[in-house]
Amino acid sequence: MRRYLLTITVIVSIILGSSLPVFAGEKLLVAVAANFILPSEELTQMFQDQTGIPVEATYASTGKLYGQITQGAPYDIFFSADEKRPNLLYEQGLGDAPFVYARGQVVIWTANKALCGESDWQAVVKNPAVQKIAIANTESAPYGTAAMIALKQVGLWDILKDKYVFPQTVAQSFQYAETKSADVGFCAYSSALSDKGKNGCFYTVPEAPATVQSACILKRTENRSAAERFVVFVKSPEAQKIREKYGYR
Repeated sequence: MRRYLLTITVIVSIILGSSLPVFAGEKLLVAVAANFILPSEELTQMFQDQTGIPVEATYASTGKLYGQITQGAPYDIFFSADEKRPNLLYEQGLGDAPFVYARGQVVIWTANKALCGESDWQAVVKNPAVQKIAIANTESAPYGTAAMIALKQVGLWDILKDKYVFPQTVAQSFQYAETKSADVGFCAYSSALSDKGKNGCFYTVPEAPATVQSACILKRTENRSAAERFVVFVKSPEAQKIREKYGYR
C-alpha cells in the first residue's frame, strides 16, 4: 500500500511539473526611468499575464540607475530616459547594443486652474503667482536637463533661478505640482495624461528637446532568454499602443 501511494505521488508530481510555465523560477529585474512608470506598469503586467514570467521594476532617475548598474546592481534590463547612458554601458562592455523604445516630451503642468488660461508655457512661469517651479535634477534626470535647455533658450533660466525646486526624478516633479508643493512642474507628457494629470492643465514646451529613450539588456543577466523575450514584447505593436496612450512616440 505504501509503495502504491508513493507511485501515485510521483506520477502526480510529474503531471503537475509538466504543466508549469517554461520560465517558472525566473524573475526579471528591470531598471526603469521614472518618467516611464505608468506605461511600464501596464507593459509588465501584460507580459506577465502572457508568459508567466514575473517582472520586478525599480523606478528612479536615469542617472541613479546608471550609477547602480556600474556598481554591480543585478538588473537584467535597463530602460533609460536618454540614449547616452545605454550607449555608455555598451561601450563599457556592460550592456548589449541599445535600442530606442520611446520618444518622450516635456510639458509644464499645474494644478492651479487660475493658470490654465495663459497663452503658453512661458507666460505660465512668468506669472507673478508662480513662486515655486519644480524641475527634475538637471544632471541625473534627462527630462530635467531638457527643461533647463528650454529655459535657457528663451532666456529665463537665470531670471527664475530663485523659484526652482529640484526633485530627483521627473515623476517627483509632477508629484510636487500635483500636491501643490510647487505651483508648476516640468513633467513628462505621460503624467499630464494620467488620471491625476487630468485634474490640472498642461502646456507643451516646444523648446525642450525630445527625450529619445533607449534600453539595453545587461551583460550580467542570468535570465537572458526571458530578457530577450521581454524586449521582443516591448517592440511589439500591442506594446506600442500602450506607449502611445501615454503620449510616447
